Amino acid sequence: MLDGVVPFPPEFAERYRSEGYWQDRPLISVFDEIFERYADRTALIDDTTSVSYRELGERSRHLARHLLDLGFQPLDRVVVQLVNSVMFAYLYFALQRIGAIPILALPVHRRREVEQFVTLADARACAVPAQSKDFDYVKMVQGIMERHAVLERCLVQGLEPSQSSEEFVSLEALMESEPSTPESALGEIEIDPTDPAVFLLSGGTTGIPKLIPRTHNDYVYNSQLAASVCDIRDGDVLLLVLPVEHNLPLACPGMQGFLMKGARTVLSTSTRPEDVFRNVEQHRVTHIHVVPALLIRWIDHRSATKYDLSSLHIIQSGGQRLQPEVRQRAQRLLPGCFIQENFGMAEGLIMFVRIDDPDDVRRQTCGRPVCPDDEVFLVDEDGAPVPQGEVGELIVRGPYTLRGYFRSPEYNARAFTADGFYRSGDLLRMDHTGNYIVEGRRKDLINRGGEKISAEEVENLILSHPSVLNVACVPYPDEVLGERMCACVVLKPGANLEFEELVEFLASMEIAKFKLPERLEVFEELPLSGFGKVSKKELVAMLGTAQYRRSG
Repeated sequence: MLDGVVPFPPEFAERYRSEGYWQDRPLISVFDEIFERYADRTALIDDTTSVSYRELGERSRHLARHLLDLGFQPLDRVVVQLVNSVMFAYLYFALQRIGAIPILALPVHRRREVEQFVTLADARACAVPAQSKDFDYVKMVQGIMERHAVLERCLVQGLEPSQSSEEFVSLEALMESEPSTPESALGEIEIDPTDPAVFLLSGGTTGIPKLIPRTHNDYVYNSQLAASVCDIRDGDVLLLVLPVEHNLPLACPGMQGFLMKGARTVLSTSTRPEDVFRNVEQHRVTHIHVVPALLIRWIDHRSATKYDLSSLHIIQSGGQRLQPEVRQRAQRLLPGCFIQENFGMAEGLIMFVRIDDPDDVRRQTCGRPVCPDDEVFLVDEDGAPVPQGEVGELIVRGPYTLRGYFRSPEYNARAFTADGFYRSGDLLRMDHTGNYIVEGRRKDLINRGGEKISAEEVENLILSHPSVLNVACVPYPDEVLGERMCACVVLKPGANLEFEELVEFLASMEIAKFKLPERLEVFEELPLSGFGKVSKKELVAMLGTAQYRRSG
C-alpha cells in the first residue's frame, strides 16, 4: 500500500468484501468489461468529438502505452486540471491502466494550490490545458517546476508545437502517434485495489490542502451506489457542466455511473443558460448535475421557455442546501422533471432523496444514506448522540468513507474518532421519516455556490498585507450563491485599505478566483467570544445591521 494512506481495519475490510461491497478489482478492470459490453454505443460527447465505448477503451490503452514510454509507473501521482472534454476521460482511464493516481484539481486552481498539491503528494507530473480563459497554464507549471524538482513533466491539451519539449508534451500528439511500448505490457501491471485509484480534494478549514485517497474498491462501489438511486434508464443522457474533477460529476453517479449503465455523457465547459438549454435540446439530455446557484440562474433566465427541455428527467442538486422554493420554481418550469437533492462529501458518504419518496421528503430533506453499512450518527459537542429531531454534527464510517487523509497524521487525530468515525463538521438533523436536513456546519468554511472556501487560508494571506493588523473572513447571505465572503479587518495605526487594493493584493498570490473576498469591512476591533477568540457569529450578525449593509 502507498505510504501515507490510512487503510481500512482488517475486520471492516473483511465485512465489506463478504457483503459484496468491494470487488477486489482495479477500477480499470471493471470499466474494461463495460467498454466491451456496450462497445458500439456512444459513450462520450464534447464540443468536437463523439466516441463509442469501444473507442474509449482503445484510446485510453493507446495513451497508457505512451505514458509507459514516458517513464510513468504505478503509484506515480499526477495533478490533473483538464477542462470538461473527452481528453479528460482518455487520460483518466489511461492513468488507471498503469496504476498511476490522478490528483483531481480544478481548472480554476492557480499556482498556489497546484504547488501545494505537488508538494504534499510528491507529484511527478501535471496535466493541464495550454490556456483557458486567458490563463496560461504552461507558464504556471514552468514556475512550479523551477521550484520543485520532483515535478518532471507536464501533459498539455492544446499545446502549440513551438512550446513542445521533453518536459511539456502534447496530449494530442501522443494520441496521433504510435507508442513504443507494446499493449501486452499493460497486462503485466499489478494494481492493488486497496491502493488509491484517485485523490480528491477536501474543502477543509485549514490553509493546507488535504488529499482524499479513494481506493479502487470504494470508488467503484461509490458510483454503483449512486447510479442505483438516480433512475438511469437505457438511452439516458447526462450533461456535465460542473468541472468533472469534482466528485459529484465524476462519480455520484457522474461520468463513471453513466458509463456503468451503458448511457451517454455530454461534456461541456459552458454553464451559460442558453448553451445549457441548447445542449439539452440537441442531445435530448435526461440528467444534469447542478449546484443551487446554477439552477437559480437557469430557471430565471428569459430563454428558459425558448428551448425544448421536455427530455429532462432528473436534475440532481448538491454542494449546498437547495431551498424548497427553488425546487418548486424549477418544477413549475419543468413539470416532468424530478429535482433530486443529495448530500455528499468527497470523503465518502452520499445521501439521496429517492424518486418514489413522499412529497414532504422530496421537498424538505436531502434524503438518507445509500448503503446499509453507512454508519451515521448525529452527535453533540461531547460526542454523545442527539435525540431525533435535534441538530448534531454528522459523524460517519462505512465501506466507501475514508479512514484518514493522505499524509496528515496530526489532522487525522482530530478529524476521526478513536473508533474510526469521520467527524464531518456538518450539522444535520433527522426528521420523523428518517431522512436528513442540513442545518449548517461546525467547520470554518464559506460555501460560495458549492465551492468551499477555507476562511483560515484567506485570512493568513490577508494578514501578510502591510496595512492589516487582524482579520476574520465570514460569510454573508446571497440569494443566488447562498454565501459570499466578507473580509473583516482591523488596520494598523494610520493605515488605509480599499477593497480593490485588497483584491489586487490577493490575486497577486495566484489563488483561485472564487476565494477572493467580495466585501471588505473595517473595524476598530473585532468582537471576542468568552474564550478570547474572534466571535465570527457576532461578526455575521453585525454585517446584517444597517451600519454594515454595504458591499465592496
